[in-house]
Amino acid sequence: MTTPAPAPRPVHLAWSSILLVLVGGTAGTAAREALSLAIPPVGGIPVAIFLINIVGALFLGSLLEALSRRGPDAGRRRSLRLLLGTGFAGGFTTYSALAVDTGVLVTGGDAFVGVLYALATVAVGALATVTGIALAASRHRKRDR
Repeated sequence: MTTPAPAPRPVHLAWSSILLVLVGGTAGTAAREALSLAIPPVGGIPVAIFLINIVGALFLGSLLEALSRRGPDAGRRRSLRLLLGTGFAGGFTTYSALAVDTGVLVTGGDAFVGVLYALATVAVGALATVTGIALAASRHRKRDR
């Protein structure tokens, strides 16, 4: 009697997947930190974090749409998604800083600006994501012609 082979390790627990996310996340976090140090707040508003989150949303929307149009989430596409999407974009964007910055603005005496900052980040981020998806879809359609 033979014993069955052990089940393959789930993708999210595979060391190669973890390493891709780690490398991408490290690069994304370093890029975010460099930009947040290089771009000072304007009138107390952390514009660097706002821009980082918007650019990250645009990038992630475009990346995921482009990858999904090229086929199933396997092989090279999965590796790119883990490295650039989960890793880089996950480390680059920072909704925790958005929450902290919103709290500082709200409790610092200008609740209206704090709420507006939070709502604008989420709304413009959603628009950026949709724009990224549309750009990637448009590129794919042009390439197929």
